Amino acid sequence: MSILPEGEDLRKAVKWIDEMLQDKTEKSTSELISEASIKFDLPPNNQEFLMRNFCKKDC
Repeated sequence: MSILPEGEDLRKAVKWIDEMLQDKTEKSTSELISEASIKFDLPPNNQEFLMRNFCKKDC
């Protein structure tokens, strides 16, 4: 079993957010998720997946 999400756009979004976080961006995680949702045209259920998997208490 893999923890990778299904769907190419969602995988690209996860990779993009992870890269942005590693680059120490000044944007919050929730801002990155919002940008990724638009950039990769993600439906609401994929946005929720990103929130659950990337957000800590700051989202």
